[in-house]
Amino acid sequence: MKYNFNEIEAKWQKYWADNQTFKAENNSAKPKFYVLDMFPYPSGAGLHVGHPLGYIASDIYARYKRHKGFNVLHPMGYDSFGLPAEQYAIQTGQHPAVTTETNIARYREQLDKIGFSFDWSREVRTSNPEYYKWTQWIFIQLFNSWYNNVNDKAEDISTLIKKFEAEGNASVNAVCDDNVRVFTAEAWNGFTSEEQQKILLQYRLTYLAETEVNWCPALGTVLANDEIVNGVSERGGHPVVRKKMKQWSMRISAYAERLLQGLEKVDWPEPLKEIQRNWIGKSVGAVVKFKVQGLKFSNIEHEVLNAENDIEVFTTRPDTIFGVSFMTLAPEHELVEKITTPEQKAEVEAYIEATAKRSERERMADVKTISGVFTGAYAEHPFTKKPVPVWIGDYVLAGYGTGAVMAVPCGDQRDYDFAKHFGIEIPNIFEGVDISQEAFADKENTVISNSDFLNGLGYKEAAKITIAELEKIGQGEGKVNYRLRDAVFSRQRYWGEPFPVYYVNGLPQMIDKKYLPIELPEVEKYLPTETGEPPLGNATDWAWDTVNNKVVSNDLCYAEPVEASHNGIYPLELNTMPGWAGSSWYFNRYMDAGNIEEFASQDALNYWRDVDLYIGGSEHATGHLLYARFWQKFLFDQGLLPVDEFAKKLINQGMILGESAFVYRIEGENTFISKNLKEGKSVTPIHTDVSFVNTSGELDIEAFKNWRPEFKDAKFITEEDGSFKVSREVEKMSKSKYNVVNPDDICENYGADTLRMYEMFLGPLEQAKPWNTAGITGVHGFLKKLWKLYFDDNGLKVTDDEPTKENLKSLHKTIKKVEEDIENFSFNTSVSTFMICVNELTAQKCTSKKILEPLAVLISPYAPHIAEELWHKLGNEESVATASFPVFNEKYLVESDKTYPISFNGKMRFTLDLPLDMTKDEIEKTVMAHEKTQAQLEGRTPKKIIVVPGKIVNIVG
Repeated sequence: MKYNFNEIEAKWQKYWADNQTFKAENNSAKPKFYVLDMFPYPSGAGLHVGHPLGYIASDIYARYKRHKGFNVLHPMGYDSFGLPAEQYAIQTGQHPAVTTETNIARYREQLDKIGFSFDWSREVRTSNPEYYKWTQWIFIQLFNSWYNNVNDKAEDISTLIKKFEAEGNASVNAVCDDNVRVFTAEAWNGFTSEEQQKILLQYRLTYLAETEVNWCPALGTVLANDEIVNGVSERGGHPVVRKKMKQWSMRISAYAERLLQGLEKVDWPEPLKEIQRNWIGKSVGAVVKFKVQGLKFSNIEHEVLNAENDIEVFTTRPDTIFGVSFMTLAPEHELVEKITTPEQKAEVEAYIEATAKRSERERMADVKTISGVFTGAYAEHPFTKKPVPVWIGDYVLAGYGTGAVMAVPCGDQRDYDFAKHFGIEIPNIFEGVDISQEAFADKENTVISNSDFLNGLGYKEAAKITIAELEKIGQGEGKVNYRLRDAVFSRQRYWGEPFPVYYVNGLPQMIDKKYLPIELPEVEKYLPTETGEPPLGNATDWAWDTVNNKVVSNDLCYAEPVEASHNGIYPLELNTMPGWAGSSWYFNRYMDAGNIEEFASQDALNYWRDVDLYIGGSEHATGHLLYARFWQKFLFDQGLLPVDEFAKKLINQGMILGESAFVYRIEGENTFISKNLKEGKSVTPIHTDVSFVNTSGELDIEAFKNWRPEFKDAKFITEEDGSFKVSREVEKMSKSKYNVVNPDDICENYGADTLRMYEMFLGPLEQAKPWNTAGITGVHGFLKKLWKLYFDDNGLKVTDDEPTKENLKSLHKTIKKVEEDIENFSFNTSVSTFMICVNELTAQKCTSKKILEPLAVLISPYAPHIAEELWHKLGNEESVATASFPVFNEKYLVESDKTYPISFNGKMRFTLDLPLDMTKDEIEKTVMAHEKTQAQLEGRTPKKIIVVPGKIVNIVG
């Protein structure tokens, strides 16, 4: 009976879908286990063989846990909002919803072909209004919350208002804007409603503010740092500049310490944890205020400007304050324009313009370039009162710390290089340290010198005294600082979640929950408007009627008189939310995806609680994974979630690399030369589609010529045998490198079970490994061999015979190893174990149902289709997914016999299996009575019989 994998796989995929085999219940007596993959963005290109790697691993684990008696939640959905669909819409005029739906259908088809055990009844799509209704609702909860440092949690904004009404804000300990003014209860109660709203915006966890952003003019939108590569947009490679814009932001900085401490509670890869720790960037030190001295054109030469113009710096080494030689501000610092002298204005403005073209990441990475401009201004040293020149430099970032640094050249290499480059004085405050050297020595234990009241002190004691002295004169204080900045939450795009926000006199108002979702309007153009507004500015119906609570025509909003308050109609927010909005809470929605009353019921949330196993890429460390932890902690503070970390265990799967193919074109000619003939020639390597190359590395010349018009008339210099050889190189699998392998082709030619097992067989889950289609035949051959254990030409050959000791040993050592491997996520070694087991059982001619039935269960997480077919052919009616995992019994691995070599005069003539517990005399008697021994002796009496129990028997004479 032939192994017809295409028929078998189609049959069982239909069975699983029709019977909802993998549907999880929210109430079960079984223990729960929640297995999740980072959901994909559905691109038009579909999946290549690298994409399913993590999905296959998670599916093996999910299936294994079902066998182990768990109620398993293993859902899948789509992160379906995003810039690529919008860019395609701009190019083709096709609505992003249409292309997204097409792409999702393609992904679903491919995922189904690979046989994943997803609970599709819980599918979510971030672009579905029924889903983003709750994303909008969470945004409103954030808007209506503030962070109370005393209780170390987010609280409802109403509790803050009560504090203001009773006592003002002087004693309020909150995470808020830096420039909040102090007011009394009397003053608060006397403020207008608009004044109160403006103050509250400085405390809300999501707020509107002027923010430095990465602006991409070509894409017409703000980009996150992780959407920029080498100073240009990741999507399209367009220039990006720094620009100030009024944006919605999320006060993630309020959670900096909790995000840091929470890493100790989760089983996540240590390198990823370290990335998050560095991104959060906790530093302990002091804030120092330098008063800005009067400018050259001031009426009084050393007049000190008002306190609003103090330059604040954060330093982890306040003890070095007497080594300050100059100050450097970020080019974007708000004081630059105020303090720059007329003589320096042109040079400063030119420098600022040039800096705006470099991303923050590019500036942070550039440690070699020394650049800066003097503003012409001076600050006053807090203790010596000497003037300190104020420069600007792009190595200082507006978004980190205060956007200003006090430069101590004798204590910092970059400051030293800057000072030497621009000829600034370098006082030495570290006794015994040579500041002329390029690499500074460790100064943690050096004695402070030339530092007034700090002379002779070590750095720790000096730091404490410096902070105390700064506090005495009101020019500093001790502080813990974090690198983590508040997250910009606005995008000037169409294809994203609309904000549930309308504006009254320029102040944001939230739309009530009962009127959500606010759905995306139809627009003719997906580009920004001619006046520079976001794409939603093209919508004709995008105003909010507060009387009838619905979206209405913009014309009604701007009817006479211009103020629309007479009819309660106001403009809606034109920006949309970023891609990370929907992905920051989707794992909770899966717990109760069909709920229309709330984002998930408390019963479902309390049952599933959190993700037990999360698999996805490490590239999301400072994006999705950080934002999701932030939203989880916020919703926990609101009493809406039972835990404040959403995923107990995280695994970062490695990448499957492609094997690219290169042809060589002779420079200046449309002639290609075979790989082995290119020595001494001036050639250019060009990627070719790997589908044109066979397993021997030979190019299909005709296919290549028909690939592109410019190659149609190309000439080819071939090997002597007429073949044209290409060179191969392992690279990232990518459409641009033409090395993508389509999983559909593998499933069609070899089967989904082969694909699943081969991807696991390639190597450890966390490591990168190259794809080699030629190697897949070995795994496919194994599955054929497995099939033959159960079937021959006449059909099923499994019997009710009792298994032999060898059969039981082969099975149980496989059970032990596979269970250990799955628990340790060592899936690659399991595949090898299966191969060994099948080879052994084949050699043993095993047909026992007591062996082959548990073997089908054992292999089902890896190769579920063939396992289902074998399971049912053995007479089982329920899915193999419901079967219990085979139980390992150690007794079958305990050796009870020893194979003795029986030698005559030192030469082994045969072997004999004897019980290990036989005595020396018993061994001798048994061997001597054996017919082969008698045949060797031919009636002779041996001179000596040497028996070493457990080792040898040697008959002499």
